[in-house]
Amino acid sequence: MKFQNLCSTVNWTLAIAVTAMAVGLPLGAVLAAEDTFHGPPAKPDGKIVFRSVMVEDEDEDPAAAGKAAAEALEKAMAGVPLQAVVLTECFEDREYKEQLLAGVCSVLPEKIVLGGSAYGSFTQTGCSDFDSVSLLGIGGDGVSVAAALVTEMGASKLIFEEHKEKIKTRLHQAGAKLAGKLRKSDRDRLLILIPDAHAPKNQLFVEGVQRVVGEGFPITGGSANKNAGQTFVYFGGKLYEDSAVALMLSGDFRVALSGRKAKDNDRVISTARDAAAEAKAGLQAEPIAALVFNCAGRRSKLKNMGDELAAMQEVIGKELPLFGCYCAGEIGPLDISQKKPGVKSGGGGWHVMFTLIGR
Repeated sequence: MKFQNLCSTVNWTLAIAVTAMAVGLPLGAVLAAEDTFHGPPAKPDGKIVFRSVMVEDEDEDPAAAGKAAAEALEKAMAGVPLQAVVLTECFEDREYKEQLLAGVCSVLPEKIVLGGSAYGSFTQTGCSDFDSVSLLGIGGDGVSVAAALVTEMGASKLIFEEHKEKIKTRLHQAGAKLAGKLRKSDRDRLLILIPDAHAPKNQLFVEGVQRVVGEGFPITGGSANKNAGQTFVYFGGKLYEDSAVALMLSGDFRVALSGRKAKDNDRVISTARDAAAEAKAGLQAEPIAALVFNCAGRRSKLKNMGDELAAMQEVIGKELPLFGCYCAGEIGPLDISQKKPGVKSGGGGWHVMFTLIGR
């Protein structure tokens, strides 16, 4: 280890310790290595591959749908080793969700599979809602991943209007704890969060994460849905409630993020186009993937579900790998009406959070 990197590691450890004391966490809880996985360091100029697939369960067999999606992803990766797989699904009932997850993990290593439930998904090939699963594969030796899980956040059953201060305390602690579990390097580029924290709780969770990573670090993501109390996030082949997962991406690549808010059909479509255009203009590199965390409320305002996706693809084209989902609260750059000076990302509702990754 070079001395410069050693100093960075020591400083990072001290920062975590200070954060732990500030939010009242035991230091051992923050530094614990359990519920994490860390990939090998990224190689300079190494290969970076993002691929997304989506499968609809036409035969009412969630396990088969999960297996088919995993096999399709393996084929799309064309032999490039996977570093992480992000899963979103839109199935009702825990039993079917477990079957789906088992199907995915019958093909892919369960250790690298993480994600959450959603109200629907969209990729470069189209949109789907009920009984569908989408996978984002992240692979190659030019990208490094670090992932973590935090459980028992203590906020999922609390009502925001009645317990705001208690929710704030608990989600600040949970966010800091989750971020503290992640390996840190000077090549970190993007943090993806999938919490059980319906808007407006997602803002408080992001604030907790930012106590560790800083307010200027690029963060995106979305909250798991809340259908019938079945709010699940996924980590290591298992389902968790009242929990959150994080995925840090590192390497020699660029990211550009944009967020827009809207509540009617025409504005939902135009803001999706605007967000994609702003991210493309800010990337200053060749796009290799798009990540979009979108609001389920926005989807409900569309006369045609595919119109918003079409607006994004007017900007980025139809061939660029795209991974999108409809969430219960989005994480990324807030619309100008909610933006705070010096703060890169926040948690909101009615937003489309558009991220481009490029080299």
